[in-house]
Amino acid sequence: MADSSTLLCLVMVTGLFLVFCPVSAAEPISTISAGNTVFVGEQGLDIRAAMNGDTILGWWASGAAISSSSPGKTISVPNPGSFSIYPSDFQSHTGSWYHLSGPSTPNGTAFSVADPYIEIRIEDTTVSTDVTNKWVPTDDELQFRIDTNLVQMLQRANVNSVPVTIKVRGPDGILYSALTDKSGQTTSLVDYGLTTSPQYTGAIWGTSNRAMYSPGTYSVWVECNANSIKDNYGQSGKAVSQTVTVLNQDQNPLIGNKGYVTNPTTSTPMVTTRTPTPTATTVVTTSPPPTTVPTPTVTAMAKSLAATPQPATSAVPAVPTTHTPGFGAGLAVLSFCACLSFFLKKH
Repeated sequence: MADSSTLLCLVMVTGLFLVFCPVSAAEPISTISAGNTVFVGEQGLDIRAAMNGDTILGWWASGAAISSSSPGKTISVPNPGSFSIYPSDFQSHTGSWYHLSGPSTPNGTAFSVADPYIEIRIEDTTVSTDVTNKWVPTDDELQFRIDTNLVQMLQRANVNSVPVTIKVRGPDGILYSALTDKSGQTTSLVDYGLTTSPQYTGAIWGTSNRAMYSPGTYSVWVECNANSIKDNYGQSGKAVSQTVTVLNQDQNPLIGNKGYVTNPTTSTPMVTTRTPTPTATTVVTTSPPPTTVPTPTVTAMAKSLAATPQPATSAVPAVPTTHTPGFGAGLAVLSFCACLSFFLKKH
């Protein structure tokens, strides 16, 4: 029984040792040779081959004379088997780093430090159009385009691809780990391998499957966490891209705009023009007083006629006037009575 207990204890101790103690051999993507490119944020790198036995790293500013000047920054490397490119040390000191045989004596290039970047775009392969932050009609197929400088990790020995994860979040909050195309083929979005930049995934997303992809806005981004780079340097656009969107729906969103014409006709629309009402201006006109024309007397008219030359007329034979008998005498009597009456009034 004692032997069985002892054997069981040894098995448990060995298991714990394997779980908690790291293996001595580093993964290929974390093994750095002299002259390789490393990125701000990577940790646990094995840089023993790059240090060539030295324990100090030195950096000179661009244009500085390396052989005759002191380094602009130095970093001690107590454990070259597990070295980290922390942003606090390297973010503002990118470029070539040298291993030093003395405090300021370069002994060869160790590696080059680069600031990572990564971005993703969405393309509609059905109509060959970039639909990043736009809309796609349901039933089209989509692909992703990824641009990054992280593919320089391929310089490292035995590294065939750079693992990234594409994130797609649906309008209902579901985070997809894989996408399915029209034919039913499924592509994993986790640890998707990059081998070039830009890299196209091909048409891996068929939007017509309503059971999988409901209409609405989808958020898309891509991230790389090789050697914990995203965990240490998670700024947007660095080891994790900015988030982009795509609207998946049946109808062009512009159709909801009342001003959007889907079936224009040739008829001329009636346009009502509103004419401003002019302000009435009252003009007061002062008329000159009417001119009083005196009524001409018989005498004045006679004088006027006499003074005005009359056109010559042809002589017309006079027609003899016929008088009523006693007419002349009556006129005389009336004249006499009038004169008598005027006389009596005067006296």
